[in-house]
Amino acid sequence: MISIVIPLHNEERSISLLYEELQAALEPLGREWEAVFVDDGSVDGSFAALTRLHAMHDNVVVVRLRRNFGKATALATGFDQARGEIVVTVDADLQDDPSEIPRLIAKLDEGFDLVSGWKTHRRDPLRRRIPSRIFNWVTGRVSGLRLHDMNCGLKAYRAEVVHGMRLYGELHRFIPVLAQYRGFRVAELPVNHRPREHGRSRYGVERYIRGFLDLLTVSFIGRYQHRPLHLFGGLGLVLGLIGFAILVYLTVVKALGHAIGDRPLLTLGVLLVVVGLQFFSLGLISEMLTSQHEETASGRDQAELHVDEILS
Repeated sequence: MISIVIPLHNEERSISLLYEELQAALEPLGREWEAVFVDDGSVDGSFAALTRLHAMHDNVVVVRLRRNFGKATALATGFDQARGEIVVTVDADLQDDPSEIPRLIAKLDEGFDLVSGWKTHRRDPLRRRIPSRIFNWVTGRVSGLRLHDMNCGLKAYRAEVVHGMRLYGELHRFIPVLAQYRGFRVAELPVNHRPREHGRSRYGVERYIRGFLDLLTVSFIGRYQHRPLHLFGGLGLVLGLIGFAILVYLTVVKALGHAIGDRPLLTLGVLLVVVGLQFFSLGLISEMLTSQHEETASGRDQAELHVDEILS
């Protein structure tokens, strides 16, 4: 089965059109498929349109969240409801082209676990394209995963990639990075991108600021989640050695008969040694917590807390 997960917020006019396009793209494959719509607290007629669509088609699943929790929670909830061995995400604004889905699935069959779309000709204003390029460049340099379009909504996954993945805040932007850190194979495929015809974009410049902070979170989780001492201990060791070298130098100066009590360098040396010890101690404590900690709540358990209604 192929599960199409569609998070949406105030997309009443696009829902039926999107289903028709999905049907046209997936029916020729001859495989069973389902559309999982996640209404992320819409305040227009989106849920009513979804209810009508659910009544007309047996393969439509509708999840309604109690309020607008954000795309990460909507995706996590949709992943929880998806039953297919292959999961595809599509934005509901009709800018993603459903006819590209068979190509993404074919790329998965080449041995990849996640295939991310790349909007080579993005149909968005320049004020959105330029920050997006900067964001993708920085993300690639920091994470080590070089993708042209990290945040493209059109992606295909094997089910094991998304099941158990904890998404919160703005981490949905970094699903490929999280997948790579877990050992999955990630690929990118150019896809068609269409101009928005209905509704309006709710993304602003502030999302890139939040995205940078989340990038630091993802990088820490991926690289140091199971070895925090390598980060904090390494940083503490470097600072401590610099401080120790300064103090050794001042000791030699003092032995030569020069006063050092009024030198700012003395304060700096002592400060670096103390801060270095604190970082090293923090690393040891983190290692102890990591070794004893067992995860008790999956992303799916968290997502269920926000569900208001499910039509399946």
